[in-house]
Amino acid sequence: MRQVVLHPGEDGYWVVECPSLPGCISQGETRDAAIANIKEAIREYVAALEEDGLPVPEERFEALVVAV
Repeated sequence: MRQVVLHPGEDGYWVVECPSLPGCISQGETRDAAIANIKEAIREYVAALEEDGLPVPEERFEALVVAV
């Protein structure tokens, strides 16, 4: 399981990224589409690392949301 950050983008799409996998970012027209897209991106990201024999970063669950 991976933690993701979801936020509205400037173009009306939802942007979602996985902080524990650097550069693993996706988007979608709706929140649900963005979440489905990042799930696929995470699967592909991890598969590519494994295929190349590289270590897969562990999830740390360290995100904190602060509203100011």
